[in-house]
Amino acid sequence: MKSVIGSICLICCLGFWMSGCASDGAANSQPPSMASIPSQDEGEAKGGPPAGRTSADKDGNRMTGKSDTTKGSSKMSTEYATFGAGCFWGVEAAFREVEGVVATEVGYSGGSMPNPTYKDVCSDSTGHAEVVRVEFDPAKVSYDDLLEVFWSNHDPTQVNRQGPDFGTQYRTAIFFHSTEQEEAAKASKEKLAKSGRFSRPIATEITKAAPFYRAEEYHQQYLEKRGLRSCHK
Repeated sequence: MKSVIGSICLICCLGFWMSGCASDGAANSQPPSMASIPSQDEGEAKGGPPAGRTSADKDGNRMTGKSDTTKGSSKMSTEYATFGAGCFWGVEAAFREVEGVVATEVGYSGGSMPNPTYKDVCSDSTGHAEVVRVEFDPAKVSYDDLLEVFWSNHDPTQVNRQGPDFGTQYRTAIFFHSTEQEEAAKASKEKLAKSGRFSRPIATEITKAAPFYRAEEYHQQYLEKRGLRSCHK
């Protein structure tokens, strides 16, 4: 799959660049100021979920890490995978193009503060990474295939940044939901390191899935809602 994230988010976080914080800088839209980021009370008033509300259990799974999606008389068993690869707008867009991916959502994971907001994460003090949680059908796409999409669409040698976006929230990370995923991720990372594909060491952290906090609604499918494939015009 052609690498897209490397170019997707070169300017997508320009508005808060100086503070290491992403903003809405895409075409035909205005960057949100910190004051415009919805609070939990505002989200409830508009009928939407409170900003930063968790949608996972203590292990980072929605339920058990797997779910059954019924469509008519057929039953589809799905699993979850969680990745951090810089600005989550472009990362989500890349995974949504993969056949076998059922759904995606962007959010925050790997930090210490419960129910963080975007503003909290932008402070680079909560420890969270911007992540995409991918729900996929393993009968159509394997976890190894998703790992290849992950590696191919960002620079895993960069530490706490991707392109112009800097801060621990932009770190390269894999959050595994099972022992099988952990083993596959570690094997894939080792194989990549030995391949010579990158001249620098792979910086990707591989850790157990932590609580996932869904990001504010305006971040969800951000590029798709605007008819964009990247943050560039």
